[in-house]
Amino acid sequence: MTQVLRSPAEFQAWRRKQSGTVGFVPTMGALHTGHEELIKQARKNNDLVVLSIFVNPTQFNDPKDLEKYPQTWDQDLAMAERNNVDAIFFPRYPEMYPDNYRYKVSENDYSNLLDGAHRPGHFDGVLSVVMKLFNVVRPTKAYFGEKDFQQLTLIQGMVESFFMDLEVVPVPTVREEDGLAKSSRNLRLSPEEREKAPAIFKAITKSKTAAEAAASLSAQGFIVDYVTDVGNRRFVAAKLGEVRLIDNVQI
Repeated sequence: MTQVLRSPAEFQAWRRKQSGTVGFVPTMGALHTGHEELIKQARKNNDLVVLSIFVNPTQFNDPKDLEKYPQTWDQDLAMAERNNVDAIFFPRYPEMYPDNYRYKVSENDYSNLLDGAHRPGHFDGVLSVVMKLFNVVRPTKAYFGEKDFQQLTLIQGMVESFFMDLEVVPVPTVREEDGLAKSSRNLRLSPEEREKAPAIFKAITKSKTAAEAAASLSAQGFIVDYVTDVGNRRFVAAKLGEVRLIDNVQI
């Protein structure tokens, strides 16, 4: 049976009693089959699997976005139990931020590009909470999806720069049959928006240039934050109604 542990102290007391390798999947809940693939990879390659669920306020630059973030605890717990997760770390804000966010982790180069340019402070919040989670959970391996590729890259850099004794494991993006990247935010799309959303994947894979992809999405009613090629990847962020979607593909 999956144990649910609410505070860092409670989790650390449990963790001290465990032995063997620990695979860790950090999430904000509203789990979908993309998260399930991370859990399955962790289960296959570790003695223990830990899942965290924490909607982290410090990574939201828009309070309305935080308020509307979906929360589906019953379904999340069912997925964890179905996949034999050993423990869920399910903390609350005051326990995760006893300093009220006076201390933070920042990266001052790559975090200012792409999503960072459109969401000020977002990656400070991401890196800070992931550092906290790593310190509490003490995983052997931590699993992150490639859909959030910029986030993945920054976390890999943080682990390397701070000599953290764990491996960050990238897992390929899981998609719907029509190409839309799995995301908790997809739950907020209206039926009409959900029907239109796969155009993002089509645009970034079929267009010859980033500019062509951006023009295609704009013509279809998307509000495009960016379509940009960086190295061998094409990144996109675009809004449908009130829902902001991101994706990336190798080119």
